[in-house]
Amino acid sequence: MARATVTGAALSKSRIAYEWIKARIGDGTFSPGYRLVLGQLAQELGVSVVPVREAIRLLEAEGLVTFERNVGAQVAMVDEREYQHTMQTLALVEGYAAALAAPLLPAGALDEARALNAQLADCLGHFEPARFTALNRDFHAVLFGACPNPQVLDLVERGWNRLSGLRTSTFSFVPGRAHESVAEHDAILGLLDAGAPAADVERAVRDHRLATLNTFLAFQAHRHP
Repeated sequence: MARATVTGAALSKSRIAYEWIKARIGDGTFSPGYRLVLGQLAQELGVSVVPVREAIRLLEAEGLVTFERNVGAQVAMVDEREYQHTMQTLALVEGYAAALAAPLLPAGALDEARALNAQLADCLGHFEPARFTALNRDFHAVLFGACPNPQVLDLVERGWNRLSGLRTSTFSFVPGRAHESVAEHDAILGLLDAGAPAADVERAVRDHRLATLNTFLAFQAHRHP
């Protein structure tokens, strides 16, 4: 009877550890490649290593965690091919959406975008990939939100949602890209403020997205030569 009680308690603690770790993977706190040190996690949760190890096994079975020799458990890396295809598609449709939206941006939209980019700049000193990624999405949503073509807008939203499903942010891997991204945002806002031709806006947004993709691919190539 006592043994069953202990087993039940162990399973309960394993489930708590599982939900806790999974939530942090989901919100980007534990970004792709983040090392999951059992002792450290156990200490944060106030449990022994045993339920944490069981939680890691469950997450590994779901593909959220991988185990490498001489490295240990870590949050699963992004599917490179899926990420590449999504970013390439998003570069095209988001660039076009921003170009269509440019002449229709409501009053105050550029001020809102500048304020968001200022928050992004503030993040650079104490970098948090999850917060930066969320603010980055808000910034871009201002730019393409006025797109009058609902089908193009739907494709953009699907692309962003697919990126969220991939649980990745290039900023997690290469924080230096965040500095470049903020500067590119300023350049895009400059084009919009000057009433630049739609083609220039489309190209700037597309190139901005592809620059992030290229940074990720360069990181992967260095990591796995």
